[in-house]
Amino acid sequence: MHLWENRIERSRGPLYLAIADAIESAIGARELCPGDRLPPHRELAVILKIDPTTVTRGYAEARRRGMIDAAAGRGSFVRGGVWTTDFSGELSSVVDLSMNLPPLPVDPSLRDMLREGLDGLLSQADLANLMTYHVGAGSPRDRDAGATWLRPLLGEIDPARVLVCAGAQCGFTALLTLLTKPGDTLLTGALTYPRFRAAATQFGVRVVPVAMDHDGFVPKELDAACRAFSPKAIYGIPTIHNPTTMTMSAERRQAIAEVVLRHRVPLIEDDAYGKLPSHPHPAIATMVPELTYYIGTLSKCLTPGLRIAYLVAPGKPQAERLEAAIRATSLMPSPLMSALVSGWIHQGAADALCQGVRAAIVARQAIARELLPAGSFAADPEGPHLWLTLPPSWHRVAFIAYVRGMGLALSPSDSFTVAETPPNAVRIGLGAAESDARVRSALASIATVLRSETPEELRETV
Repeated sequence: MHLWENRIERSRGPLYLAIADAIESAIGARELCPGDRLPPHRELAVILKIDPTTVTRGYAEARRRGMIDAAAGRGSFVRGGVWTTDFSGELSSVVDLSMNLPPLPVDPSLRDMLREGLDGLLSQADLANLMTYHVGAGSPRDRDAGATWLRPLLGEIDPARVLVCAGAQCGFTALLTLLTKPGDTLLTGALTYPRFRAAATQFGVRVVPVAMDHDGFVPKELDAACRAFSPKAIYGIPTIHNPTTMTMSAERRQAIAEVVLRHRVPLIEDDAYGKLPSHPHPAIATMVPELTYYIGTLSKCLTPGLRIAYLVAPGKPQAERLEAAIRATSLMPSPLMSALVSGWIHQGAADALCQGVRAAIVARQAIARELLPAGSFAADPEGPHLWLTLPPSWHRVAFIAYVRGMGLALSPSDSFTVAETPPNAVRIGLGAAESDARVRSALASIATVLRSETPEELRETV
């Protein structure tokens, strides 16, 4: 305790800043080390003969500078060795639940699939052809593989309408290039995928939110927005919506298709999670194919490392224009990855991997239902994320800061909100953690925090 009395210079500016300076100085002098626990607020206030709120402000300033963090039930600690949960008692790296990744399946082994797939490909294919530039968005074989992969969702489609992209973001860029110009308007849900909104903003396109309910877009609200804003396109995620996890019913999909048809507005259907349900939902593209641009990425159902997505145009003329847009903005997808994935699809290995991913997701969703308070979150049992609504005792900013101190990273609703007021909620991704045990430990910690009150030192952050 003499450390605090000796290092705090009361004569130099506000006292709360002096406390933060003292922490910084002590860390630099190795008097405080990563993982060291700081005195409780009231205890330090008694030692220094000051008001506890001054200590609270001092700790908050130290946290703002990135020097300390807070852990549930344990107080404030020096950053550097970050703890995972209150249950493990061990220092470890951050468990990133903010990323929405598919978990690595136990069976089949992705590592073995990659090794065997690449070995087989390189033993049969022309290496020089795989390592050179290719004009266009996929070879005929790759486009046929895309049509085969999407058949359960789209039915039989002409492979000439299928374009291979280097991930969904490549497809978004091509679509925005084709459908919009700066100053145009797009419609999307009040909560939507941040990367699409970011791409639209980069193109100078205004994104207008449309009200949603438990079944997705509210049809009458979408209809009214089409009349009011004359949008160039509508963007939606009908299956396992990101972040809310809802899946549109067949009736709602038909109602949305009727609005699209009535106003002749192109629909961008982002079906990133469409392959995950064991009983696939027919895409809206099957109901209004002449106006729908469908994107099916492999990032959420297989692995993002492949960087392959399929973009299905309404017809051959639109596919040709999109191919030119892809060539102008990203040139081509990786010929090596495209050939690898096409082989997996034609051999059935891609379906086996998707089934393994689905099984891993189902197991982690069961852990979430076991540990988190009933009714506190929305989820699809075959979806890779949760949408957690926080209790009144926690503001999302304070909640995320608090669990970050426990070594857990979450995504706030602010990231997804197009409307003015974000809901008091966070998204939890179940796939990035390397094991079910890590997921269990992380969710157990979150459940503990949900049952507690916001610590005094975090209340001023909201």
